[in-house]
Amino acid sequence: MSGPPSVLRRPLRLAAGLLADRRRPRLDRLRAQTEPRRFVWAILPHAGRSFAACIAMLPGSIAEAAAVGYLHCRMLDTYEDLEPDPAARRAALRICARRLETTPPAPAPPIRRPVVQDARDRVHLLLVERHELVDRVHAELPAEQRTAVRELVAAMAEAMAWSTATLAEQGGVLTDGEQLSRYCDGVMGLPVRFALRLALGRPLPPEREADARAVGEYVQLANIVRDVEKDLRRGVAYLPELRPFLGPEAAARPEAAVAVAAARRRLLRRALGLAPAYRRLIADLPFPRFSHARAAAVLMQLFTDRFYSGAAARLGLPGWRRPAGGLGLILRAFPAWVSPAAAGRILRRIEEDLAAAAARLT
Repeated sequence: MSGPPSVLRRPLRLAAGLLADRRRPRLDRLRAQTEPRRFVWAILPHAGRSFAACIAMLPGSIAEAAAVGYLHCRMLDTYEDLEPDPAARRAALRICARRLETTPPAPAPPIRRPVVQDARDRVHLLLVERHELVDRVHAELPAEQRTAVRELVAAMAEAMAWSTATLAEQGGVLTDGEQLSRYCDGVMGLPVRFALRLALGRPLPPEREADARAVGEYVQLANIVRDVEKDLRRGVAYLPELRPFLGPEAAARPEAAVAVAAARRRLLRRALGLAPAYRRLIADLPFPRFSHARAAAVLMQLFTDRFYSGAAARLGLPGWRRPAGGLGLILRAFPAWVSPAAAGRILRRIEEDLAAAAARLT
């Protein structure tokens, strides 16, 4: 497939992401798509809108590898979220950890009795069902990028197997902050380091590892804050005080709403405390003068900042940003492409807003 001219790919992909309706996805169109690259870019915004925009912003030389890596991560998340049997989940994750080591890759295991709650889940299930299309794009990546994706998938699958076993042993609950940090690093810290490996052309320097882990937890906590109720309904809680509300019936009890609000406030406070790592990490990386990768990193922080501002408002706290659509955030990130100083100013302002919000939460 020749596709559109390279100069048009980024704006077309950004536009496709902005126009995708995640609440009412056209599953028939996605299912009918049989060309591997078109499928990857068509399903990507439905797998994660903010991530899709940031991936589309990346340099063309690495955007496809980032898209393939993200979709493989989303498949692993789907086993974690939709496979109700812990033993089957662990087995599937272990197969996925190694399946890219063969040519062609081993088939991804089916999820025979998925626990589907909404349209997002149906898209994610379709992604697993059509995994061979993503595999075919992976097979055509440059060798180093194929290796980076394969190592990411193996490490993330093993991390998820640990979290599955731990949750099963502990009745569906993570019991302390150390376990929560380990979980977040496995599902988001690893992808953060993968994305930076692609952008830099080499693994992240060891001295930047701690900040990358903190950034992974900061970003993943946004997903956890958003999905507290949904996770409770499927029998998972990331804070021990939510244990009494596991399961659909318990999660629907009136007192669950009070506990969820308190838990969301605690998680928000934890996330905002990690925010300074974001600017430290991006500011210290050797991006070139003109850098789409730097702009993509700034865009991800803008999306994350918007989410946390909205989360604070829903808790009755004053937000610190006026609502902005995806196009507005992309335009705000654009100066970071041409100017490291502009990127620094954007990230510093966000950091100041988050610090002020954290002070109000104490």
